[in-house]
Amino acid sequence: METFAALADPTRRQIVEMLASGELAAGDIARRFEMSAPAVSQHLKALKSARLVRVRVDAQRRIYSLDPAGIEGVESWLANIRRFWGPKLDALERELQAAAERDRK
Repeated sequence: METFAALADPTRRQIVEMLASGELAAGDIARRFEMSAPAVSQHLKALKSARLVRVRVDAQRRIYSLDPAGIEGVESWLANIRRFWGPKLDALERELQAAAERDRK
């Protein structure tokens, strides 16, 4: 659940959304926020710890990108939830439609 705790923060969600378009240097990410570079660094550290982003070093720069393993973990969790709720929501929809049909008669 560390993944969802990391994504609970709006700044971190914004960073993940930015990285969905491609990798970015830490400085480029920091410039998009009205907070200090160390504060952005802490957000990046939390995302890395949650395996949502990965980092590679390029000379003096740290380049961040999405970590497919972390994203796959979120997708897997959501798939389990859908398998549970999907049939129940389908049954509810059928019942509501039947009730609406009975009301029309």
